[in-house]
Amino acid sequence: MNAQTAMSMDLPISDFERPSPFEPVPSRYAARVGDIDVLVISDGVLSLPGAMLGHNADPVVRAAWLDDMFLPPDVLDWALNAVVVRSGGRTILVDAGIGTDPGLNLPRAGQLVQRLQSAGIDLASVTDVVLTHLHMDHIGGLLLDGVRERLRPDLQIHVAAAEAKFWEAPDFSRTSMPPGFPDALRRTATRFLNEYQGQLRPFETEREVAPGVLVRRTGGHTPGHSVVRLASGGDRLTFAGDAVFQVGFDHPEWHNGFEHDPDEAARVRVRLLRELAANREALVATHLSFPSVCHVAAVGDGFRWVPGPWQY
Repeated sequence: MNAQTAMSMDLPISDFERPSPFEPVPSRYAARVGDIDVLVISDGVLSLPGAMLGHNADPVVRAAWLDDMFLPPDVLDWALNAVVVRSGGRTILVDAGIGTDPGLNLPRAGQLVQRLQSAGIDLASVTDVVLTHLHMDHIGGLLLDGVRERLRPDLQIHVAAAEAKFWEAPDFSRTSMPPGFPDALRRTATRFLNEYQGQLRPFETEREVAPGVLVRRTGGHTPGHSVVRLASGGDRLTFAGDAVFQVGFDHPEWHNGFEHDPDEAARVRVRLLRELAANREALVATHLSFPSVCHVAAVGDGFRWVPGPWQY
C-alpha cells in the first residue's frame, strides 16, 4: 500500500458510530478506501482443533508452528469477521456471520446482527449482501429468527452461480472437519437457498456491485468461493473470505480442513498473496484476528503477515 493509501485507510468513517468507550472487547473497526466507507465487524470467535490449520502437515511441524506463534496446540479461537461497505448510495454487507445451530456448541459466535445494531446499522438499510461462499459461518446470520422480516424486500444477494450449484449436492470427500460440521453446513446451505432463492443474483466470474466494489470468483475453498476487491482514488483493499488463514502466510501449501478442493485452494492462496504483496494492497479476511486489516510481504517462496497499526 502506498503512502496515500495508508493515510486514507487511517481515516475513520463519520457515518458509522464509534464503539462505546466502555465496550470491553472492540467489535467494529472503521476505515476508508478512497471514497468507499468500510466497517469490519466481529461476529465473535469459533473454537476449532489446531489440526484444522493444516491437516496435510507433519503433526510435529504443525505443533512447532503453533508453539512459535504462541498458540495452543489443540484448540484455537478462530476469528469471525464480516464487512459493511458503503459506496455509490448502496450499503453492502459482505458475509453474514454464523448465526446459530442447535447441533453445535457456539457460545462465543453469532454476534453479527446485534453488533450491526450497536453500530447504528439498520438491517433495512442494507441494499446488497455479497457472500464469499455458502459455509454456515458466512450465511447463518441471515437465518436467525426475525432477520429476514427486517431486510428490505428488494435486497439483492450476490453469490457465484457455481457456489449455489455446488450446494445442491455438496462433496465433502476432501475436507477434514470436526464431527457435526458437514451435516450443519449442508443443513444451513439448503435452508438458505430455499428461503432466499428469490433474492439471489448469481454471477459467473465477477460483478461490480457498487462503484469500486467488485466481487470475483476464485474457487478453491469451495467451487464458487469469491473475494471482494475495493478500489477508489488509487486506494485498494481486498476482503479475502476464507482464501487466507493465519498459517497461510508461512505455509500456504497447508490444507485447511474446510477446503473442498485443497490443492486448488492452495494455488488460489498463493496467487492472491503474491498479488497483494506486489501491489501493497490492504487485506481483510474472515478468520484473521480482528480487525484483520493487514498487509502482505513476500519472503522468499513464502509470505509475511504485517498487521496494520490500530487507529484510535
